[in-house]
Amino acid sequence: MSWIVWLVVAVVLLPGIAWSAGDAAKGKEKYQELCAACHGASGKGDGPAAPALPTKPRDHTDAAYMDKLTDEQVFNIVKSGGAAAGKSPLMPAWGGPPPKLSDQQIQDLVAYIRTLAGAK
Repeated sequence: MSWIVWLVVAVVLLPGIAWSAGDAAKGKEKYQELCAACHGASGKGDGPAAPALPTKPRDHTDAAYMDKLTDEQVFNIVKSGGAAAGKSPLMPAWGGPPPKLSDQQIQDLVAYIRTLAGAK
């Protein structure tokens, strides 16, 4: 019976403990390096590769859309890729395999993406 209590504690507390705020300045560097080709340098979905893609990349400056997503949802899209989130299968899984970005680097990206639409 005690393992059930520990399971409940883990499910309730660990997500809050595991999440830490990202560094938007570091995230901007990674965004320019990895995301700007498709999403554009300013995040409008108008990067140089965008016209060749069958699905237009998400406009990260669209506050009405971006405000509907939690930080964890954005994190999971970046980490697992578009296909895993029901988005474009061309969006890479930046979390791997093999791991390309650490969880902290992805949290930094999330922090920067939030600035593009005006942080909440």
